[in-house]
Formats: sequence, C-alpha cells, structure tokens
Amino acid sequence: MDIRVSVFDDNNALRDGLFYLISATPGFTVSGVYPDCNNVLEHLRNDPTDVILMDIDMPGLNGIEATALIKSHHPEINVLILTSYDDSVKIFDALQSGATGYLLKKTTPAKIMEAITEVSQGGAPMNASIARRVLEFFSEKKNIVENGYDLSSREKDVLGCLVKGDSYKMIAANCFISMGTVCTHISNIYKKLHVNSKSEAVAKAIREHLVNDTM
Repeated sequence: MDIRVSVFDDNNALRDGLFYLISATPGFTVSGVYPDCNNVLEHLRNDPTDVILMDIDMPGLNGIEATALIKSHHPEINVLILTSYDDSVKIFDALQSGATGYLLKKTTPAKIMEAITEVSQGGAPMNASIARRVLEFFSEKKNIVENGYDLSSREKDVLGCLVKGDSYKMIAANCFISMGTVCTHISNIYKKLHVNSKSEAVAKAIREHLVNDTM
C-alpha cells in the first residue's frame, strides 16, 4: 500500500511543491495539505494518514503543540518536522512532543522522500547538523539539579513520562493511576514549573535536568 502523507505548512509555495513532489512519487499518496493546525484532529479524522510533514511556525496552534496533540490521540502517526529552525530549544521541544524526525527546509526533495520512507519503517531521520546537536546534548554529563520546584516523587515520575513522550493513557498505565489523577498531577506540574503546556514543561525538564535519563 502507498504511504499516506499529510502536509501542514503556512508557506503556500512550499506546501504546493510538497504536494506535487509526493503525488508524483510512486508508492506515496497525499492525504491532505493544510495551511495551519487549528483543526488538525478533524483533518486527520476525515483524511487518515501515516506520516505528517509538520512546519513549526504557523498561525494559531504551532507545529510543536500540534505534534503533542496528534500523538496524544494518534500515537501510530509519525510526525516529521520540516522547518527552518535549527536551534536546540525548538529541536528538543519538537522531539519531546512526539516528533519522530526533524528536517530543515533546505533538505533536498530526494532526501525528504527518503526520510518519509525511513520514518514509516520505524526510523528517526534527521539532518546531520540536527543529529549532531542531539548527540552533543545527550553526551553531556547529566547531573540532576536540586529540586527547587517542590515536585513530589509522583509528579517527577509523571514529568519523566511526559519527557519520554508518553500519552496520558500510557502514563496512567505505567504509573498505575487513573487518567483523572494523571491530569491532576500534570496540572500541578504546570503550576510548579510556571509553564502552560506540555512542550514547555518537557523543555524545562530537559534544560534543567529535572528528571533522570531524558532519552
């Protein structure tokens, strides 16, 4: 069967170019192309897909927030970030929100198609420069800082699950707690870390080494 691909990008020219590239490549089909992620779950319900090419900077819901939302409802869908941003914060925010790969928009069309195939087969494609940043980050000495946010041991467990990309359902199963308790812990985590979203909480946990083994 063809690999079904959806594109979310507010750049009209790039979006059209990706549509024609994917449509013209044997073994691939376009499920849909969209200028934003504001109705992403509805789009995916109407037009099921296997792989998503996701921009980061879009009006309304950005690509990182959308990735977390998608993975919480459709963990089977692979999200491949395709963006101009190559800074470490964006990279780790995207990956920890559930993105399976991270490419820069300067990537050649052939490499983009290779990456779509790779991600659909269980790989995690990245540009060499992006992969180097990830390796450098995780090769640094990981000293856990003093817990200055008064997180309970259970809240740290839940935060660790968020960092690993677990959905709320997976957190409940892994921590042997109810979905309601998961939501309560996450709400408390947001308040204590002074953040407003999963991506912000995960980014802060990584930058400040608030949990063990962030891989």
